[in-house]
Amino acid sequence: MIATLNDLFENVAGCRAVSVVKLSGDGSNRSYYRMCAGDVSLIGVVGTCVEENAAFVAMSERFLACGVDAPRVLAVSACGLCYVQEDLGDVSLFAYMKESRDAGCFLGKDVDMLCRVMSVLPRIQFDVAAGFDFSKCYPVAQFDRRTVMWDLNYFKYCFLKGVGVEFNESLLEDEFEKLAVLLLSDCGNTFMYRDFQSRNVMIHDGRPFFIDFQGGRRGPIYYDVASFVGQARACYTPDVVERMVDAYLCALDEYIHVERAAFMRALTLFRVFRLLQNLGTYGFRGLYEHKKAFVETIPGALAQLTEQLALLRGEFPYMARLVAEIAALPMFVKQQQDGLTVDVMSFSYRRGIPDDYSGNGGGFVFDCRAIHNPGRYEPYKKLCGMDKPVMEFLERESNIAAFLENAYALVDNMVDTYKKRGFTHIQVCCGCTGGQHRSVYSAEHIARHVAEKFGVRVVVTHKMLNKKYVIDAK
Repeated sequence: MIATLNDLFENVAGCRAVSVVKLSGDGSNRSYYRMCAGDVSLIGVVGTCVEENAAFVAMSERFLACGVDAPRVLAVSACGLCYVQEDLGDVSLFAYMKESRDAGCFLGKDVDMLCRVMSVLPRIQFDVAAGFDFSKCYPVAQFDRRTVMWDLNYFKYCFLKGVGVEFNESLLEDEFEKLAVLLLSDCGNTFMYRDFQSRNVMIHDGRPFFIDFQGGRRGPIYYDVASFVGQARACYTPDVVERMVDAYLCALDEYIHVERAAFMRALTLFRVFRLLQNLGTYGFRGLYEHKKAFVETIPGALAQLTEQLALLRGEFPYMARLVAEIAALPMFVKQQQDGLTVDVMSFSYRRGIPDDYSGNGGGFVFDCRAIHNPGRYEPYKKLCGMDKPVMEFLERESNIAAFLENAYALVDNMVDTYKKRGFTHIQVCCGCTGGQHRSVYSAEHIARHVAEKFGVRVVVTHKMLNKKYVIDAK
């Protein structure tokens, strides 16, 4: 097939490739090669299925016709198994965000790019669908009950069987059936990318380009949003997810209006479904094929799944119990969870009280809105509770010292008790109107107080400032 690719390269570039280097396929069954000669660089692709390749070529043409950046296919072999396309470089959106993931806090440029990508999604869903022949899709033309059950059974057989837990198959199937009915209640006539996630977006010339959409089909709008914001390995923080959803809904309004509450309910159902599907993949790639990177992703996916099931308030009780049991297995308990971690957050009441992602509900929410607000005064509006002028204002003009003494007393008692009983998590949230001044000051002081007095690990998150850092246990 390399010879075939070289023939295609020569047809496009006018010469044979001097260099042919195989690229990582990230688990794909397709083989990718960077082919170069002089200043010409193209990507050669060898697929395993003619119909899948034809689907990609047709979808690429439709994306480009709708003004959506995608790789241009330049030549296809007579056998249909090989083609060459534009080279979009090596920087995926996932790689682009590495600094943010490593810091545990998403940089402004990364959040802007994520929101930019989400703003393009409605165009893909509606404009691409409007003139596309879905009979060209492979392996199926639309999202339906059969494909839903394929993915749910993938979770059952490739993940559950792999971890070796005993489960009641009848109860699980009952909840699978219920979930399938809910997922199929609002399918629409839109294009579903199916694997819409940061590894399938390339950053080229400062713009996002979309790749690996060959599994696309007709389907509901919620699936791709769930796939993107719920990508376990991307480690998006809750505030970043909220920003992405906001960007998507704003762009979606150009096509249809969906009430936010109804959208979030549907999105939660699809996030549960997508995570179950992901765990099937992680189980197969990690537990059966012994690929370490996939095994390491499982605890994060289980944590997300626990969180999303909790938002459905008991609609899937057996699944929730089963996932909790699996998450507690020693093979999935992260080392950093040993000992007590205290999560201290500042937030804005306008955005709502943060969820407890540990699932145990232990901790406090302190309302700082009764404290004199420096944000009402012009000199402090653009500052935050970590800036010296704001700190001096609060200490001089408000009762924040007395407020914190009361908070310390409550938190100290719980930290002491939880340490003695071997618990692993407490969450302390401080909220004010904007989440910028009083709550930030209070969260900072509570975090330092707890770290110094008890020597435990403290994770500090300022949601409205998009800042996060860790004070390690002593």
